[in-house]
Amino acid sequence: QVQLVESGGGLVQPGGSLRLSCAASGDTFSSYDMAWFRQAPGKEREFVVGVTWSGSEYYADSAKGRFSISRDYTKGTVYLQMDSLKAEDTAVYYCAAGTVAAKTPQEYDYWGQGTQVTVSS
Repeated sequence: QVQLVESGGGLVQPGGSLRLSCAASGDTFSSYDMAWFRQAPGKEREFVVGVTWSGSEYYADSAKGRFSISRDYTKGTVYLQMDSLKAEDTAVYYCAAGTVAAKTPQEYDYWGQGTQVTVSS
């Protein structure tokens, strides 16, 4: 079992930056592939970026060049750095843990409660 808690969401202006954190507790953090998904109102949950248990990153096309992911094994935390934010990035952002480095939510076993990101002037 893994418990995930996201933080760092909020209101940011277009072009601004935000860093989200996902703190994991419970089972061995280093054994899991970790990913960030997001879900806007009326839309399906979509993959943003992930990092494997060994540190390899994988991105959605929409995130390349603007978003980056990192993980701190000592703190059991995954970070999502978001730059050059756009209004269409507005969504609830979720952290997920699983054993397959996939881009579909069904492959992930554990989820956080989500944190709201709103990009607006």
